[in-house]
Amino acid sequence: MEVIRAKRAGACYGVQRALDMADEVIADGGRAYTLGPLIHNPQVVADLAARGAEAVSSVEEIRWEGAAAAGAPADGVVPTNANAPAVVIRSHGVTPQVLAAVEDRGFSVVDATCPHVSRAQHAAAELAAEGCRVIVVGEAGHPEVEGLTAWAEEAGGKVDVVAAPEEIPEGLYDPVGVVAQTTQRRENLEAVVAALREAGLAPIVKNTICSATRQRQEAAADLASAVDAMVVIGGRNSSNTTRLAEVCALTCPRTFHIESADELDPAAFAGCRRVGVTAGASTPENQIAAVEAFLRTL
Repeated sequence: MEVIRAKRAGACYGVQRALDMADEVIADGGRAYTLGPLIHNPQVVADLAARGAEAVSSVEEIRWEGAAAAGAPADGVVPTNANAPAVVIRSHGVTPQVLAAVEDRGFSVVDATCPHVSRAQHAAAELAAEGCRVIVVGEAGHPEVEGLTAWAEEAGGKVDVVAAPEEIPEGLYDPVGVVAQTTQRRENLEAVVAALREAGLAPIVKNTICSATRQRQEAAADLASAVDAMVVIGGRNSSNTTRLAEVCALTCPRTFHIESADELDPAAFAGCRRVGVTAGASTPENQIAAVEAFLRTL
């Protein structure tokens, strides 16, 4: 059975940058925390925790043994001159309120926010500052979308999150600004913008979709149309990996979204002559290689 990897697959620049920054903190030997999972890959997050970078859901969860000696209050707040733990801001970014809370507690801040996400945050804030009603095209509840929403609201804007054209609220009027979650499909952004225009609006559109996301989706679609089965590797909590699986399934019904090679069932590939492999932007090379190696044994 021939195993073919998509031309674009695996960890993107923003993810690799975040991993490298976390690795540097760990290598320095200091205590480190990440606010939420650094990236949407459970195996990588578990490895970081084992090596000293623990994921916490809020700043309040961080407790430092040296806080009392440094003169910090019992609730764990650390003065700015203390040798405090490092808090790594995850690649999806955080809200301005969370960032302020980290800084107010005096922790050492390592901002691993993906530069593309930072650009989207700034775009949302700029639209809001210009008086636009901001439409965020993305998944409600996703950490990146929560951040985009909060940055726009911090700039004084009113924000609506829509996943599809049918979720656009009624009664909108210009000026309306549009940004997108960086891992959205371009077709979805275009459909929302088209619906706004059909409603008589003239939206100001900031296309904040990451080029790496688009490239991976296009490469995956090309490969999926030429193979008998597709394997998509990445966290099930990863938005961009989920999108990849959806794109592949459109032309290759035998598409499998997995997190590791352990999930592969040899029987699922019976009769396959060519199998394609792709991976989300939060999937490191070693996980892709393990899956390819397993498939080549079939």
